Amino acid sequence: MVGSKKNRLRMLTIISATLLALFISLFIFLLIVSPGKPCPLRDHNIIPDGVQICEKVFVKIGGVQQGMFIRGTNLKNPVLLFVHGGPSFSEYFLVEKYPTGLENYFTVCYWEERGGGISYSPQVTMESMTLEQLASDEIEVTNYLRDRFKKEKIYLMAHSGGTAFAIQSVASFPHLFHAYIGIAQITCQAESEKLAYRYMIDQYSSRGDANRVSEFKKYPILEYDSLLLPFFNSVLRDRCMHELGIGTMHNMKSIIKDVFYPVWMCRAYTLREKFNIWYSKFSFINKSGLREQVLNSDIPAKFPKIDIPVYFFSGLYDLTVNKNLAKAYLKQLQSPVKGFYTFDNSAHSPMFEESRRFLEIMVNDVLNHTTILADK
Repeated sequence: MVGSKKNRLRMLTIISATLLALFISLFIFLLIVSPGKPCPLRDHNIIPDGVQICEKVFVKIGGVQQGMFIRGTNLKNPVLLFVHGGPSFSEYFLVEKYPTGLENYFTVCYWEERGGGISYSPQVTMESMTLEQLASDEIEVTNYLRDRFKKEKIYLMAHSGGTAFAIQSVASFPHLFHAYIGIAQITCQAESEKLAYRYMIDQYSSRGDANRVSEFKKYPILEYDSLLLPFFNSVLRDRCMHELGIGTMHNMKSIIKDVFYPVWMCRAYTLREKFNIWYSKFSFINKSGLREQVLNSDIPAKFPKIDIPVYFFSGLYDLTVNKNLAKAYLKQLQSPVKGFYTFDNSAHSPMFEESRRFLEIMVNDVLNHTTILADK
């Protein structure tokens, strides 16, 4: 009996020591891959006579410290502000993993919005997390870039959740921008969620997946708008979108492998900043009401006219933000130049999924304010 107890204690000690060693090893590994510095631009992309910039900078925006990554091969190039999705969930880890080549033609600012990523701070209050405040922050960032790089105007590109307030900025302050590029442009997100729900339940029904169908039926969003939000925030929605190829990328099937893991491996963030990315997403941003604001927005009704060129990019398989709703909005939108671009091999992130075509459109159409490559 005594020997048996000793053996159990010895086994528990060995297991505890092994787990502790694994934890310490993991912690050391994460420290090594978290220097907090963006990857340098590749040498063969640098224009010999240009001045390269690759930095991580913090600026006081909207009364709080906010961070951004600025990258470019030639400071003479036009400036482009990239507004990531979420809202307030950083995409810079995808920028480094799936390079687009934008930095060869623009000085690109990857701003991390208030409350998320390297712009997470205890000073940011729940009450300040509104689309109006994000739009105001965006204008401050725009003016910072205009002043710093001596540009009268800049280009504004927004993705997914970022489009819900970026379009507000260009509608209100068109004189600050050359053009607006909306990737997966949000229009009426509540309707988009219903269309995605219907598609997913039909897909699983046709596959005979009764278990998955029963999970979906716990969220009858087609009947009650008040139940949209739990579905909008659910793990079920995101997991199934990736399974069906209508999520972040058409060929991205695992949130853990393709989103969660790459954030931890991105060298541009310190270990604390990586923790903040996930902490802000799950315990701050989701509780702020910001997603409800996006869900309840009616962008076409709010902004029927924009006085600068407008370009919408959508993936053919995107049901995270419905492509057809964005196309219908652009058709009715009043703008001096407007073009819609469908990416046939993409879902929600065509700039990363089809980077070559994306860059071709940016260089040949957007920079020249034309729509030669747009859908016919």
